Amino acid sequence: MTLSVLLVDDEPLVRAGLRAILEAQPDIEVVGEAADGAAVIPLVRRLRPTVVAMDVRMPLLDGIEATRAVLRSVADPPKILVVTTFENDEYVYEALRAGADGFLLKRARPTEIVHAVRLIAEGESLLFPAAVRALAGAHGNSTARPAGDALARAALTEREGAVLRLMARGLSNAEIAGQLHVSTETVKTHVSAVLAKLGARDRTQAVIAAYESGFVSPS
Repeated sequence: MTLSVLLVDDEPLVRAGLRAILEAQPDIEVVGEAADGAAVIPLVRRLRPTVVAMDVRMPLLDGIEATRAVLRSVADPPKILVVTTFENDEYVYEALRAGADGFLLKRARPTEIVHAVRLIAEGESLLFPAAVRALAGAHGNSTARPAGDALARAALTEREGAVLRLMARGLSNAEIAGQLHVSTETVKTHVSAVLAKLGARDRTQAVIAAYESGFVSPS
């Protein structure tokens, strides 16, 4: 299966570099480019990419608002991978809260970029859990967080809570299964239950809610 990627960044050199790295892979195709978030929705609707690699800071419409717009306006939206220069940027945390599936540093090695795109496409695991912990600690309590409140109402079972804590550590389903001594299919069932109870789009949103509610501590 070929993964299709839309590149959104206001720097042509960044787009060219990402295109060269991704198109060197036999299973990844770059189907389009945009220089600003304002152009994303029509391109997503026309090209139907698997993943959007989205710069977080752009002049007209930044990655946060572009992410919100895609998730609000596009049926069956693509996975969104935020691309950023600084991992401690508050914009990154807000983009994750807005619905982005993970983030990638622009200085990442080519193998890390390819791995990130594949990982996001699979919806398997949160990227850079240590950095997300730091972001949650720095920015997670700055304003009221309705997503965090949802966890208090979710009534997770003890096992679901354990799965959520391991998700926050960035573990894959297989790794969680090993930790809990259960099958991968059982873990998938628990993950699905956690997402449903939290009303979360994906694992990233569930983990953000876990931090913001205090269920998982950034420290």
